[in-house]
Amino acid sequence: MPSEVAAISPFVDKLMLLLRNCGCVPEGVSDVEIALREALANAIIHGNHEDHRKHVYVTCRCEPDEVSIAVKDEGKGFDTNNLPDPTAPENIGSVHGRGIHVMKALMDEVRFEQGGVIVHMRKSAGQAPKGASQGTRRERDDLDSVI
Repeated sequence: MPSEVAAISPFVDKLMLLLRNCGCVPEGVSDVEIALREALANAIIHGNHEDHRKHVYVTCRCEPDEVSIAVKDEGKGFDTNNLPDPTAPENIGSVHGRGIHVMKALMDEVRFEQGGVIVHMRKSAGQAPKGASQGTRRERDDLDSVI
């Protein structure tokens, strides 16, 4: 996807619809959506510095009981071991610094690779409601075309 903040909502809306249709993200659950929006914003703003020549790459794996998403930017990365605590008194008023904290709070797993250029996130759906659709093979294949 392009490194434009305006591209986040249309992309996330389309991907979340596919994930819900496949049954790996229950209707009404917004944890994955919020974490994905944060990861994309970080990649576009902090990773690629909104450089229109750069792109953000998203891969997604949808299983009946969990979803895994990786977001990769074309930036230089960051020190993943030196993140300020957004809940510390000196950081409470800061405009930035909460995205990773939010992602870690909402997802079951958040890890970084290649010096912070790639973030992997995983969320288990838990027990799917009885009668919930697991999506068709076509819907699952559509995930590849959106990303």
